[in-house]
Amino acid sequence: MKRLAWILTAAALLSLASCSHPKSLTLEDGSGWTSRRSYTDFRITGQARTEEGAVAAVRFCEKAAGAGYEVVFRNGPIDGTVKTGSLSHVRNLYRSLAKDGEWFDFSIAVRGKNIGVQIGGVDVVCYTEPDEPWRSEDHAGQRIAPGKISFEGVQGKVEFRGLDIETLPAGLKNPADTLPPVDEQVDSIIRLQQRDFPVIDYHVHLKGGLTKEMAHAMSMNYGINYGVAPNAGEGGVGRMLADDAEVYAYYEELRGEPFLLGVQGEGRRWTQTFSAEALGLFEYLFTDAMTIIDHKGRNARIYRPEEAIFDGISKERFMDHLVDQTVLILTNEPADIYANPTFLPDEMQSDYDRFWTPERVDRVLDVLERYKIALEINPRYMIPSFDIIRRAKERGIKFTFGTNNVDADFGRLEYAVEAIDACGLTPDDIWFPSMSIRSTRPTVIYNHWPD
Repeated sequence: MKRLAWILTAAALLSLASCSHPKSLTLEDGSGWTSRRSYTDFRITGQARTEEGAVAAVRFCEKAAGAGYEVVFRNGPIDGTVKTGSLSHVRNLYRSLAKDGEWFDFSIAVRGKNIGVQIGGVDVVCYTEPDEPWRSEDHAGQRIAPGKISFEGVQGKVEFRGLDIETLPAGLKNPADTLPPVDEQVDSIIRLQQRDFPVIDYHVHLKGGLTKEMAHAMSMNYGINYGVAPNAGEGGVGRMLADDAEVYAYYEELRGEPFLLGVQGEGRRWTQTFSAEALGLFEYLFTDAMTIIDHKGRNARIYRPEEAIFDGISKERFMDHLVDQTVLILTNEPADIYANPTFLPDEMQSDYDRFWTPERVDRVLDVLERYKIALEINPRYMIPSFDIIRRAKERGIKFTFGTNNVDADFGRLEYAVEAIDACGLTPDDIWFPSMSIRSTRPTVIYNHWPD
């Protein structure tokens, strides 16, 4: 009987231990719950629902006050605030897969040195803490260690239900952990994340062997939010969308992926080819002046030497025409971002500073300022120059970072990182889709094509 009583008591204690956390919580400003015990390897699962403007956090590895990590719960527009699933100051995210007012599943797991976060069943964070993580003084306590778990309301109301905290056996591996940890002692991205500087590459194309699965893994591993964009139009490289039906299909294919969703207007007919309604599904739209109508009325892709034809005119005259075309494009095509900015044909690139005179630069910046178009800082071409970036900043023009990759090996925004320091950029200088005014701009058909 004593043995039976002991077994019953042990079973009761195990049951109590398994229910030592609430199954549901309603958090408002300053309210919260903290576990009585510490956890090492574990998984937190449940559902959450945020009201508009509400913020909550789940903290863990809290070995001491101010130590450990936190995952943010905040939905809403892409406006520069960190969004649901963010591992604060380490893997900040800027687009949420969840919506205010709707219940969504979440999971937070620590397996050894790996932290994984899922929202709606999609991996949004897969961070493996290296042996020597780099931390700023403000976040020195962000280290994986046995610690308590807490839920805290920050503002507004956030509800949780179906909560469970499961202790995991040691040695489990996150299936999403497919790439080696980043060496943070030499990594520039973690330094930006630690200071909450938005790290977004808005100009990523799924081409040249880069699949959405590869982009997903790379984005989580590097700590760079990817904005994935197809080319919509004609004449570009890689996958080209030809009509509204293809635009809708592409959007449906990617809407549930953890990327910002953009589209690139390619060529000079895209404003006639696609409806504003179809393109309006995407969170941002960009175009460039790498395809122009040249001085003889020909469609010219100036990134191809065989199409950057001078036909006896001087390079100065060609440059004046290129600036005229750039102004026409940005004035009449309602884009959010001027991509591949100030690009020149191969024959002219060595004299970049000579051709981009202050007067020519001002003509382009005037249009960007007038229509609140962001200026892309492009690591692939290392443009625009730091001087042009500084001049744009003085005017209050906002910036994006965009690589325009050709394959799956495209770096980690190195030139943009240099520009941040060299040009004194701050988070206030960065553009977000919430700033877009393209829906208010008319599309002007300024080129007339033969039937």
